Amino acid sequence: MARANGGPAAGPGIDTAKLRAWWSHRQWLDGTHPEASAAEVLAATGWARSVGGAAPYLGLFARAGLGRAAVDAAVARLEVHELPAARGCTYIVPAEDFALALAAGAAVPEGEVAAAAKHLGVTAGEVERLCLAVDRALAEAPGPLDPAAIRVAVGEAVRSLGEPGRKRGLSTTLPLALGLMQSRGQLRRVPANGRLDQQRYGYARWDQPVGGGTADLARRYLSWAGPASLKHFRWFSGFGAATARQAFAEAGAVPVAPGAELLMLPELVDAFAAFTVPAEPHYTLLAGIDGIHLLHRELARLVDPVDAARPLPAGRAGRSFGTEADPQTHIVLDRGRIVGFWEYDTERAEIVHLSFVPSNAELRSAVARTEEFVRAELGDARGFSLDSPRSRVPKIEALRASSGEQASRPDRRGSA
Repeated sequence: MARANGGPAAGPGIDTAKLRAWWSHRQWLDGTHPEASAAEVLAATGWARSVGGAAPYLGLFARAGLGRAAVDAAVARLEVHELPAARGCTYIVPAEDFALALAAGAAVPEGEVAAAAKHLGVTAGEVERLCLAVDRALAEAPGPLDPAAIRVAVGEAVRSLGEPGRKRGLSTTLPLALGLMQSRGQLRRVPANGRLDQQRYGYARWDQPVGGGTADLARRYLSWAGPASLKHFRWFSGFGAATARQAFAEAGAVPVAPGAELLMLPELVDAFAAFTVPAEPHYTLLAGIDGIHLLHRELARLVDPVDAARPLPAGRAGRSFGTEADPQTHIVLDRGRIVGFWEYDTERAEIVHLSFVPSNAELRSAVARTEEFVRAELGDARGFSLDSPRSRVPKIEALRASSGEQASRPDRRGSA
């Protein structure tokens, strides 16, 4: 069921605008935590998905004004770190959650080893022997080793899986060992140049405990993303229905309103009831995979129906914003509602954006602030590792053309 202004209905008397603004508030996207550290932001708002793009930097800048140097320093000090976590996906995680994040993703590399045994004739013992060889190589190395150097160091302990392996995306046995050792906290990936917006790594030994149950993950998740449904939590965690339901029950989750599918922590119920939507807009520019979207991965929650019908910049004919599982561009947010698209043009060193609402001083300031951050500290705002300035050109041209049309025919709707 959806309310007239879009998104899921929480229950009688609770409208979408309040839900969106609450989610934005809990995600620290209301400008109220300018002095927070990277670890504090991630502990309070959730692990930041990392795919070799600018999303972690953009999210930490939007929430606490953190520059790249501060974030990179936190990574170097292991206050935060990129780990394989829920569903085996990589996230930037605060130190207090290292053990839980590793536990949440542990089943994935074990499943990969089982699949390799079934389809490629790789035995568990072979992989374990390779893990021991990798550990010895890293112990003797003066610093982190990249995969090529590890292959040389372990010699015949790693073997090619030939054409059958390549067809399954696994050319050698080394990724199996590295995945297992990461999930066990025995090694960690070290960014080659200390930055999070690329995917070149070395590996170093580690001695990180692993632990935490499904209820621990559920409580963390609900503190970041509640109100949320079991479906939302299953998407994030990768749990089956029974496991997710039990985890929510053990976490003490309660409906946000009688009969609602959206659940939250009981200690937040009174705060949510007293919460009111801010009267003034507050604009933030975020990556399309920011937690405000990706923790639930239900785009309709954040999009008004009239905006859901908008064509995608340089998208295929017949596709619209509302038909996508994820935004195909970076997004502009106001009190939990997506109110625009944006991309970074490296040739002109500027942000190109299309606003769904009339421009005003606050929106122009948010764009200018983020533009200066990207230009001065990141150099680009890639969505993911394979994103490139060249591949982005059609979207940028489409955004530029659409924003020109908007300037001649301004949208008269409000931003709320």
